[in-house]
Amino acid sequence: MLSALSWLALEAKYLDRAREFYETHLDLAAVDDRDGAVAFDVGDATLVLREPGDVPRGGVHTHYALATPPDRYDAWYDRLAASFDLTEFDFGGTRSLYFYDPDGNCVEIGSCGRGGAPISDVFEIALEVEDLSRAESFYRALGFEVTDRGDERRRVRLGGPVALELWEPQLGIADARGGVHVDVGFAADDPEAVVDAVADRACEIETGDEWARVRDPDGHFLTVQ
Repeated sequence: MLSALSWLALEAKYLDRAREFYETHLDLAAVDDRDGAVAFDVGDATLVLREPGDVPRGGVHTHYALATPPDRYDAWYDRLAASFDLTEFDFGGTRSLYFYDPDGNCVEIGSCGRGGAPISDVFEIALEVEDLSRAESFYRALGFEVTDRGDERRRVRLGGPVALELWEPQLGIADARGGVHVDVGFAADDPEAVVDAVADRACEIETGDEWARVRDPDGHFLTVQ
């Protein structure tokens, strides 16, 4: 139903400061710079930084993960350790490092990337939800599948075009939190079918020519096109 991640949007209090962080520490180059927003290509998806403004806003204190090829991971660790107090976690086959951007988003770099690019894609996004079973049902209706559950049943991981971590309010690795009012974009062959799948539980639906936007029960926006 959803074929690929198109974008993840984050809210930046001071856009120039946020842009400098991503350009300096992650070597991302801006591909779109307009009033109040800047966008970076990350593999086939786009990372968007937005100043506070109109809805949909970017996500606040969002934990998300970037992939790097295994042979580049140690270089990222050594480089970032010079400027940040890193947290590292071994998942038994892949390693991840965690640090924070200037707006309190927890950035993860995991050694699960493919290809030659230093940063190959966004592979995980954590969303804060009020009711885990309700949120799980919503995203499973969009084709996501459960791949893991937390020991206390307050977290569930869903597989799809991007891994979604649905968290009831809590602190994760490196004290990361799920994002609030996150704006995520997806590619879909049939946006109308996406809307139909969740129309009975969405808080808001907006449609246009070959695109649709759905607001989930926790205030997160999903745009499909």
